Amino acid sequence: MSSDDFSLGAGDAEVTLQPGNGGRVGGLRVGGVELLRQGERFGCFPMVPWCGRIRDGRFLDGGTVRQLPLNSPPHAIHGTVRDGAWRVARRTADEAVITYDLVDPWPYPGRVTQVVRLTADSLTLTMAVEAHESSFPAQIGWHPWFNRNLGALGGEDVRLSFEPSWQEERGDDHLPTGNRVEPKPGPWDDCFGMPGSVDVTLTWPGELELKVASPEEWVVVYDEQEAAVCVEPQTGPPDGLNSLPRLVTPIEPLEATTTWTWRRLGAV
Repeated sequence: MSSDDFSLGAGDAEVTLQPGNGGRVGGLRVGGVELLRQGERFGCFPMVPWCGRIRDGRFLDGGTVRQLPLNSPPHAIHGTVRDGAWRVARRTADEAVITYDLVDPWPYPGRVTQVVRLTADSLTLTMAVEAHESSFPAQIGWHPWFNRNLGALGGEDVRLSFEPSWQEERGDDHLPTGNRVEPKPGPWDDCFGMPGSVDVTLTWPGELELKVASPEEWVVVYDEQEAAVCVEPQTGPPDGLNSLPRLVTPIEPLEATTTWTWRRLGAV
């Protein structure tokens, strides 16, 4: 753990926050069992001011083409805030507020605020992006890495359950083509539409059930890694700064929230 990491607790649940490592949730333990993959790149990191890949690292703001560093060539991926150090604005035993001021390579001044609230059976993450001067397009999302297996002797791998209305057709470049198709069976590295709200259930049979919910209608599911699966609620699809931009103005921030709720199915 870094010296600026700290934990929140409620009941037998404990969350570790890592402000200095991109404002991420470094761990979520229920009854002492870790639900998130451990490691500097893992846990659950915020995706701001965009989610997923931006084609060629370019997006159009009015008549101006903006170029971002290609941190996942040939694209830019997952925003900039996961690479920076956040500041702790407030913390109590079960809640924390952390902030990050947008800087280069993002071309617009602004601030991101994330509120983390823990109860005995839920974790709620709320994030807002505000513009300081000029308006700009943005997205908000979260990228949790849930452990595929909780490590119990004889424990089964996690199972995913969700009912999307559509799947974004994915091109060879891993970006949506603009076509919507019928949801296909996994494995996935794909974006889905859930217009009523994101609602995905992860079940570790006989151990734990966890629901990822959000009022947003987009979720990326990635389960191609052996160690973990990702369920990523977000305010738009990959390449959304081009295909479905959400405008942030000095008087109108962009805000999103996700809540994870769990219940035990056996001895966890």
